[in-house]
Amino acid sequence: MKLLRIVPDDTKFGFMNFRSISFPVSALLSVVSVVAFLMIGLNFGIDFTGGTLIEMKAMSGKADIAAVRTATADLAVGDVEVQEFGNQGEVSLRFGLQPGGEKGQQAVVERVRGAFGKDYEFRRVEVVGPRVSGELVQSGILGVVLSILAVLVYLWFRFEWQFAVGAVIATLHDLVLTLGFFAITQIEFNMTSIAAILTIVGYSLNDTVVVFDRIRELLRKFKKLPIAQLLDLSINTTLSRTVMTSVTTSLALLALVFFGGAVIKSFSYAMIFGVVIGTYSSIFIAAPVLIYLGARIAAEATETMAPDAEPATKLK
Repeated sequence: MKLLRIVPDDTKFGFMNFRSISFPVSALLSVVSVVAFLMIGLNFGIDFTGGTLIEMKAMSGKADIAAVRTATADLAVGDVEVQEFGNQGEVSLRFGLQPGGEKGQQAVVERVRGAFGKDYEFRRVEVVGPRVSGELVQSGILGVVLSILAVLVYLWFRFEWQFAVGAVIATLHDLVLTLGFFAITQIEFNMTSIAAILTIVGYSLNDTVVVFDRIRELLRKFKKLPIAQLLDLSINTTLSRTVMTSVTTSLALLALVFFGGAVIKSFSYAMIFGVVIGTYSSIFIAAPVLIYLGARIAAEATETMAPDAEPATKLK
């Protein structure tokens, strides 16, 4: 039985020819992402800002947003963000922090239930205090930083330093562009977004390591092959696996986008973006960087230091 092949085995695409385009484009996108992050900022959810989130659905099947806004204004609880989301009839209410701590937040929930309980079904109620939200910010940032450092230490020991630096550059590229994606789209940034970022880092590094493994293998096998051609050969031989993984992952994420609901919307959209960016960076950023870091010289130095190294296989 023939195995499914999305990419032919004899593919010989010249990826390295595009490094003069991919580097400037990535640099430009990174600058835009940083500017968007600093000027626009992230749309932090109540996980980070504190407050109350209530999601409800109209029993009649159609929500009157104008009436909901009027009713919430009569509650006298400060600024309230009213949005229609998901399927028809679903409404989300966001309240800022109320005086009185947790009791004040709970009082808001009871008032909303009293005002809308007859006409709306309450689907989700979340109350987060300022202390909890501050701890979540610190824990989220610490989790991202520590996970990246742990992976980079692993790469440093597994590969030569040139490969580790290439992985670092590609990973930072993905993180910056993902934050820019959140800033530009203003998708809510909450704890599921932190989970998405960690998953994107893992996905991108996994794809990069697969390509790097093949590069290191071929560096030992084809010692006379120019480094740019060797990188093209390495990527082409792993391209079928890369495309298959990206396609299957994207299909699963599309199912989450259409059927997962608003709760995991930020995770789903960020992951789809991350799969695309992670695949791109492993091919057009991490691999080409090795040309400028002297990966060929490092490999030859390693072979010279190894007295029992096997003779190189001649390129046919």
